[in-house]
Amino acid sequence: MAKERTRNDMRSRIAHIAARLMAEDGIEDHALAKRKAARQAGAPDSRQLPTNEEIDTALRTYQQLFGPNEHLLRVKQLREKALKAMRQLEQFNPYLTGSVLTGSAGKYADVDLQLFTDSVKALELYLIDRGIPYKASQRSIYSGEDPRTIPVFTINDGDIEIRIMVFSPSDLRLPLKTSPSGKSMERAKAQAVEALLAQDLL
Repeated sequence: MAKERTRNDMRSRIAHIAARLMAEDGIEDHALAKRKAARQAGAPDSRQLPTNEEIDTALRTYQQLFGPNEHLLRVKQLREKALKAMRQLEQFNPYLTGSVLTGSAGKYADVDLQLFTDSVKALELYLIDRGIPYKASQRSIYSGEDPRTIPVFTINDGDIEIRIMVFSPSDLRLPLKTSPSGKSMERAKAQAVEALLAQDLL
């Protein structure tokens, strides 16, 4: 019992250190934040690592304690930029995902969008035709236990990066995750983002 309590205390400590790193240092990757936090906490046992959800909870607590007004303004600005991009990319069925949607976005967070289209090339031509500079890359996303490599286009809106992950329309029916054991990524269409912004004004 004492050993279990000690393990839970360590998990909580790592979660709060990881949350601080994400909020203050701009780390967006949960796995990286966990590794750094575990080293700082002196926890070599990987079974003591918190889940992404535990870190997100700790991050929200941190943001409520330290500069809540600044945090709310930052989330509002990011959601506005996300909505602007979603309207521009409407023909490719865009959804907002990530920390900007959940409201846990840190000081240096960027915007993550998911597009569901039959043609990656059509998206690329759309950006080229409008003179929108972009960087093309790839990342791994999981559907169940199986990793998939998907194309990612990154564009800039001022000092904010907008990462566009491109999926096929059939992927809308699948739970998409950043890791095999992770939680399915939440996503929201433009109308839902508009509703969130309306709430921010209340």
